[in-house]
Amino acid sequence: MNADVEDIGAGSGGRPRVRTTAGVVEGRTGADGIAVFRGIPYAAPPVGALRFAAPAPPPAWDGVREATAFGPTAPKVPYAAPFAALLADPEIPGDDCLSVNVWTPDPAPGARLPVMVWIHGGALTRGSSAVPVYDGSAFARDGVVLVSLNYRLGVLGYGLFPDAPANRGLLDQIAALHWVRDNIEAFGGDPARVTVFGESAGAISIGSLLAAPRAAGLFARAVLQSGAPEVLPREKVRTMVRRMASLLKVEATAEAFTTIGRRDLLAAQGAVLRRSGALLGGPAFGLVSDPATVPGDPLDALAGAGVSGDVPLLLGWTSEEYRLWLAPTGALRLLDRLGPLAVTLGRLRADKDRVAVRSLRAALPGAGAAELAGHLLTDRLLRDPLRRLAGARRPAPSFLYEFGWPSGVPGLGACHALELGFVFDTLDVPETSWLAGPDAPQALADEMHAAWVRFAVTGDPGWAAWNGEGPPKRFGGPSTGRTEAAWATRPALP
Repeated sequence: MNADVEDIGAGSGGRPRVRTTAGVVEGRTGADGIAVFRGIPYAAPPVGALRFAAPAPPPAWDGVREATAFGPTAPKVPYAAPFAALLADPEIPGDDCLSVNVWTPDPAPGARLPVMVWIHGGALTRGSSAVPVYDGSAFARDGVVLVSLNYRLGVLGYGLFPDAPANRGLLDQIAALHWVRDNIEAFGGDPARVTVFGESAGAISIGSLLAAPRAAGLFARAVLQSGAPEVLPREKVRTMVRRMASLLKVEATAEAFTTIGRRDLLAAQGAVLRRSGALLGGPAFGLVSDPATVPGDPLDALAGAGVSGDVPLLLGWTSEEYRLWLAPTGALRLLDRLGPLAVTLGRLRADKDRVAVRSLRAALPGAGAAELAGHLLTDRLLRDPLRRLAGARRPAPSFLYEFGWPSGVPGLGACHALELGFVFDTLDVPETSWLAGPDAPQALADEMHAAWVRFAVTGDPGWAAWNGEGPPKRFGGPSTGRTEAAWATRPALP
């Protein structure tokens, strides 16, 4: 059954109705003329026998389903106190967590507007589509149908079991993209013009979607913000499950974990997360190479020939990513006290030689050990793999950017996730100021948001595709010494 428009309301208080493949949903049209549908299920609730299974189709319903509130968030543990003050992460109770939200300026099949699908970050353990910073109104205002989605997190989405499919969170994302393909035309979107975009873990997910055969043909363009394609060694992910099993006193199998209540399961997950060292390469929940989903390392596949080579990419990072990872906990002060040892550890983790460190010191005279180690770590996790990906892409273009505006919150600088309020043009949302501080420049949001819209509409964000040389497009001021050092110390491209 094809999705189609059932009835369209207009103006303030309007109640647009759209028939999806599972039934009719009713949203709301605001005074701005934007129709919003929230909490539409794209898969069955992952409970009982489905807790660790691949996503199943959503049950159909009769009558009209109200779609005016965000659906339940995926089970998760809250951020630790230092990060909870900076990153909004609402929790909405309930089981029906595999849902999508749609913002559209024209919920009519003939509109055929470009579509953007947002995949949230949160280290694959936190986050949701209900974060206020991710409001899609500005995209709809500018002629784009914006879709956001939830997916399973932590052990439910990425725990590795011998009796369950791997990468269930990624399978959820693929199921959501199938929902978009089958339904988005009824909301005014064009299923042939879908751009996926995500930040941090969302960008890492998109790296795997680009390399996943099951996702082939489901999107035409991709944006990776502060996240590079990667898979973790299976043993590191399996270790997280074994640690949880030890705490829960059950076998490390999906069958055994299905018998554990949600509260106890999340308590055990929270305990093992506190002991994990994902930032430095320790055990963590994450994507793994798996024949049924991501056959091989996605970065290697994408840097080779033939895998999603026709998909234009927009790739980038913030100039001081590491400050969000290290500043709130006091780790920056600790690294400064370690002095040269911290720089050596950062160099080894980043697989850099001493020449690269000397170049970095020359570009950042007076920088402390923590700053140097943080930039080296950012090279390892983001700048180097994203440059490699951009340099190897053929024939579709890759566009690189760097976000360099420093937060108004002391100590954060141009940190990880800071660009989100600018991309979504949600500087007026109170939660954006948690990370950005007061008086964030609207002109910068106008510029950055317009570039993302332009990329979704035309495949060109407004600057030259990267040809393997020179710095990226800079948002938020002129290039810095660090930017130039990054290019001086970059690895050779394949």
